[in-house]
Amino acid sequence: MSLAESMQVTLRLPNRTLFEGDVQRLFATAQNGAFGMLPNHTDFVTALVPSVLTLTCVDGIERFFGIDEGLLVKIGFQVDVAIRRGVQGKDLDSLNETVKAAFIEVDEEERIARSALSRLEAGIVRRFGDLQKPTV
Repeated sequence: MSLAESMQVTLRLPNRTLFEGDVQRLFATAQNGAFGMLPNHTDFVTALVPSVLTLTCVDGIERFFGIDEGLLVKIGFQVDVAIRRGVQGKDLDSLNETVKAAFIEVDEEERIARSALSRLEAGIVRRFGDLQKPTV
């Protein structure tokens, strides 16, 4: 395998791609601690925890992402990161506020959806109970 100066990183959410591009360095946090990765790093698989993912692009610009739990897979010079939720921030200071706003909004939507699902399940159980009652 030849030495490379960059790796192709794709950061995916369940419904869209958050980032795709050539990167010189990657910093992330796994269940057993923070780590850095360069293009010639050995192939690697790890579970990510909610944290900040930092990418240094080939043009020298650092990009910061607030991520939820996910999975990172590096094969050759390709790195695929699949995360449940994530947002990009302009810098570390603004990222904190962006993460709070985005994740709190999603949590509220999930709470509403879970409540609606509970009501639907309760209705189905009541209907099945009505079916078992003998008719006179």
